[in-house]
Amino acid sequence: MTRLSIAIVALLGLAAPANAHQIWIEQPDGQNAVIRFGEFGDNLREASPGLLDKFVKPAATLVSAKGEQTVDAAKTATGFTLPFKAGEGDAIVADDPLYPLYPGKDNGKETANWYHPSARLITGFKEQQPKLPLDLVPAGEPGRFKLFFKGQPKAKTKVSLVTQSGWAKEGYTDEQGVVGFDLPWKGTYVAEASLTDRSPGERPGAKGPERYDAVSYATTVTYVHGDGLPPLPAGPAAAPHQ
Repeated sequence: MTRLSIAIVALLGLAAPANAHQIWIEQPDGQNAVIRFGEFGDNLREASPGLLDKFVKPAATLVSAKGEQTVDAAKTATGFTLPFKAGEGDAIVADDPLYPLYPGKDNGKETANWYHPSARLITGFKEQQPKLPLDLVPAGEPGRFKLFFKGQPKAKTKVSLVTQSGWAKEGYTDEQGVVGFDLPWKGTYVAEASLTDRSPGERPGAKGPERYDAVSYATTVTYVHGDGLPPLPAGPAAAPHQ
């Protein structure tokens, strides 16, 4: 498990110690974007049948100078495909706000908890506005990100950066929500942040309103860096969980 990963206990239906997963967006050269679920730094991409089937309705929005295009993602055996790709200056954001609630305990009390995964793909570091509940956006300079929570800068929060080889670094946002990293290698970087909001509430569900006691937000941002040293190779592909 890489240092990028966060512990999301029980919601994945895995035995302890719990595996840590996130969604991120990949865009192979010349191809449309794909939402993945797993652990980027461990070369783990979950599959269907398997953990991809826990998702309810992942959707994505292409943000460009021409406007915004929002679509539902299409599930395949290895991810959720999108009918578009981000061009220069564009971004893609995605999330699944209907991921099933999972049970927990707080001081002996049974609780219902909500995991809200989200992701962003960027093609450059020009400043962008947040669109996700928890959102890492480019902050104007290579390697600099700004973290927003519900539209406001989020200070003193850990952000992790990982490459395909499993190399990882951690930093903390400053008072303005900004954190910076060096990008020594060419290739794909995925940065991640997470937090738990313990404010109870209610969300719409397939069978009516669903009450929850806390929300675990996890968000990533993907960037393909064109400069630097040749990238370290990824490790062997990890087997998806069934």
